[in-house]
Parts: sequence; C-alpha cells; structure tokens
Amino acid sequence: MQIKSGNIEGFEQYSQFSSLKEFNTHMEMWLSVHKKDFSKGGLVGLKRLVRFSAKVPGVSNAKIGTILKAIHEEYHDNGISRSTFKRMIQKAIKIGIMTVHETERKNGSQSSNLYVFNRFPQSEPPKEEEMDHPKTSNLSKTNKQEINKRKEEPSVEIDHTFVSDRVPKAFVQLVKYFFSDAKTIEEYWHMVNIAAYRGDREKEKDQVLATAIESFKQLVRKLKTKAIVKKPIAYFYGILEKKFDELYFEELWEMGVRLKGQV
Repeated sequence: MQIKSGNIEGFEQYSQFSSLKEFNTHMEMWLSVHKKDFSKGGLVGLKRLVRFSAKVPGVSNAKIGTILKAIHEEYHDNGISRSTFKRMIQKAIKIGIMTVHETERKNGSQSSNLYVFNRFPQSEPPKEEEMDHPKTSNLSKTNKQEINKRKEEPSVEIDHTFVSDRVPKAFVQLVKYFFSDAKTIEEYWHMVNIAAYRGDREKEKDQVLATAIESFKQLVRKLKTKAIVKKPIAYFYGILEKKFDELYFEELWEMGVRLKGQV
C-alpha cells in the first residue's frame, strides 16, 4: 500500500523512538560503529537529514532539494551534490540505519520520500571507545627502504621552538610540557585537523582549538593512570572524534528543544 504524503506530524506512528534524546542516543551508536563507512560529503548529508528528523524523532519527509539547500546555505555554497546525498541514502539503507518509503500525492503522483531511522540493534553493541589512528595506505617497498635508510642515519631532535606557525601557540604551549619534539607536536595537531575535517568543524577555528586542548588534557589524564595506552596519538584522535560527535548531538538536542518551543 502506497503511503500518502502529508505534514510530518501525520507520520508519528513510524517513529521508533519515544523521545529526541533516545533518537540521539541510537544515532550516536550507529555513528560510533559506521561513521567511517561514509565519505565526508555523505556524513554532511546524513547529519543534516538527522536534523530534519527532530520534530518527529527519527522521521523526516523533507525534500532532497530542501535538505541540499540548507547544506549549501550553511557551507556558503560549498555543499554536496544530489548524487552524493543519494549514495549516502543507499549506504545507510544497506547498513540498516534507515528505511525509506515512497509517498504519493492525492492525485497519485510521486511525492518526497519518507525517511525512517531505525533503532541500533542491541545484539551489536558499539565497540567501546575505539581509539583508532586514521587508516592510511600500505607503504610500497621503496618507501620502506627509504624509512629503513633514515633510521640508520643519526636523527636530530628539534624542540618546540621549531614548530610550524600553522599550529596554534596555545596548543604548542600545552603539548610541549609532555612532548617537546617539534615533529611530534605537529603530528598531534595534524590529528586535530583530520578529526575536525571529518566532523565538519574545520572552519570553526576557536572551537577546534578548544576541543583539541581539552582532548589532549584528557589524554594526559589517561597517561597518568595505570592504564596502558600503546599508541597515545591514536588514542588522542579517538578522543577528538568522540568530542566532535558530542558537539553535533548537543546542537541537535538544542534544535529539538527550540522546535518544541515553537509548537
């Protein structure tokens, strides 16, 4: 049976969530496991669709054009294409994040789709704080030989005063007390840039710096405990990703509160 189009309030029966908070929790679990399955553009589209699913938790009938327009306005005409959005939808359906229903108008013509987000399956809990380093391609034999050659050469460590001016001074001043080598400090900031890009925050310089500083402090607290952290920089990246995700869901929650206040 074809679903008739209408106002979003008329689709409340399709919602699988009792509240916006519950919807946010399940989306956090979905993204904790499958975030890396989406491209940057795909994530932008998915997160915007999630925002359009706040009035009725987990359900949206927004037109693709409306969603893309909102993205273009937010990113100053640097949004995503319709094909990118559609690829994201297909991937989300395949993973199980959402179900899509076609709707039709009273005259029988096709209307906008109905996007219904699914609950995260309890049988597949997310991995606890998976602090993975961003994946990179395997090095060729030639690169490996170059690396081995460099290892044989005496290395000269340069201190924090040689750090690139692209790294904020506030970040350098904090990290230098624990890692004084300029190259190491720059590698930590590189992780910040990657996480900010993945979280669509690269233009928010002040927010990125504040998140980076708080994340590094959290790493230091972890290192000061008896817990063993094999790869501190990978753990640091994991903290960054989690904090950028938390920022996104905080904004989503605030938007939901505003929408309720307008009703």
